[in-house]
Amino acid sequence: MSNIEQIAILELNDFFSGDDSIRDKFIKSLGDSLKEYGFFAIGNHGVSQELIDKNYDLMKKFFALDDEIKNKYEISDYDGQRGFTSYGTEHAKGSEHGDLKEFWHVGREVSEDHELYKVYRKNIWIDEVPTYKEASLELMNQLDALAINLLRALAIYLGEKTDTFDKLVLDGNSIVRTIHYPEIPEDAEPDAIRAGAHEDINLITILCEATAPGLELLRRDGSWMSVHAQEGYLIVDSGDMLARVTNEVIPATTHRVVNPDNSRTKRYSMPYFVHPRPDSNLKCLDTCKSDKNPKKYDDISANDFLMQRLREIGLIS
Repeated sequence: MSNIEQIAILELNDFFSGDDSIRDKFIKSLGDSLKEYGFFAIGNHGVSQELIDKNYDLMKKFFALDDEIKNKYEISDYDGQRGFTSYGTEHAKGSEHGDLKEFWHVGREVSEDHELYKVYRKNIWIDEVPTYKEASLELMNQLDALAINLLRALAIYLGEKTDTFDKLVLDGNSIVRTIHYPEIPEDAEPDAIRAGAHEDINLITILCEATAPGLELLRRDGSWMSVHAQEGYLIVDSGDMLARVTNEVIPATTHRVVNPDNSRTKRYSMPYFVHPRPDSNLKCLDTCKSDKNPKKYDDISANDFLMQRLREIGLIS
């Protein structure tokens, strides 16, 4: 395992190596880094950098539109799960101050004969940026493929069957979020930051390289550590749902987005939140409970847990 600021830097092709020692090292490094830091970096991941750049470029066009135009894509009864969420709406759990950001969500699309067709919110598409639909859905497909492989490696690390997470995330309620952090206004709340300290709700998050630094993770000793992907690498972190099903063997890691150099420049980022199917049961994995580590959480459906968290961060009332 090589390190950048103490998180593992991994190459996905090692997972498919015909050399068992290389594959085993990849699996151990992935699990150990999640366990200790909640983050790792992944290269040779199969996600097109050209496609990532295209998605950023298209969404920059949207965020540059007048508020009057953008606001027509914020649908009140969509609970922030699709389309636009305006500046300052979301806040970290337990914070009274809205984050200094606005964002756009694209979620799972399934066929009309799919059992989840009436469950998932319908995506909203941007009249002013018509090519975004194709670009965002293709990016989601590529990120999906990566997520499956990373979760398979994690399942092996935990002593579970390789496909343990497959049944949770197949056609799951995953979301691509493109975030715009505008220039920080002079009158911003002193206690507000770009994204307050929080844990992600989902299983894992795959972070496309942001356009500027600012991401920090909270080490287990309580100190903050800066994290920024090297060119060509993606960052992966663990969320609350993963902590729950692994009985905190893999804890969710607190992180935030700050303005490290006190500049007032814009910042864009693009996380992919990997969610289970809403009807999944977030129950503790058998390999993650023992007499020394008894089950910590009651079973709960993925949808009920998601709704609980969305209330806590202000996206639903």
